[in-house]
Order: sequence, then structure tokens, then C-alpha cells
Amino acid sequence: MEEWENAIAASHNHPIVVFKHSTRCSVSRMALKMLERRWDLPESTDAYFLDLLEHRDISSSIESKMGVQHQSPQMLCIRDGKSVYHANHGSIDPVEVKPYL
Repeated sequence: MEEWENAIAASHNHPIVVFKHSTRCSVSRMALKMLERRWDLPESTDAYFLDLLEHRDISSSIESKMGVQHQSPQMLCIRDGKSVYHANHGSIDPVEVKPYL
């Protein structure tokens, strides 16, 4: 939870990207493969990988603080402590987040 709070604080200096992933979900595995294949974001991008089975509490905090309903899988771009972009399931594509960075 402390790392999540630090990530939110960092988003006030530069946007961050969060990928929420369930290791038991085939849709989440497919989204992860898409993310890996199409990842072309600047190296300076702070990216966070959230294992939902291990850290459901952080996902709940994301839902509460960002006002974005929990989904799995899910990708968010957070700037200035607010979600400026999110995508779920098959619509996850890192190319789509570029304009928000």
C-alpha cells in the first residue's frame, strides 16, 4: 500500500501507468501478452504491475481514489493523482495511452 501511495505522489510530477492483472484469468493473460507485444512507451514511463490476487486491497484503493470501477484486467494512466485514461479487458492497448503521457 505504501508503494501505491508513493506512485500516486509521483503522478504529480509525471504520469504513471498501472496494469492490474489476475494470474488466474485467461482474459488477463491475453491482455498481458498484448501489452508486452505492443509496449512502446518511453523508457521514462513509470509502469506498475499489480497482481490482483496478492493485492486486492490496492485495487480497492484504486477504485475508491480514482473513481474507476474495478475490472480485471485493467490499465490506467494516472496524472496529478487522477485517472486520465483507463481501459479494460480486450480494449487494453498501450498505444492508446501514449497521448496521456
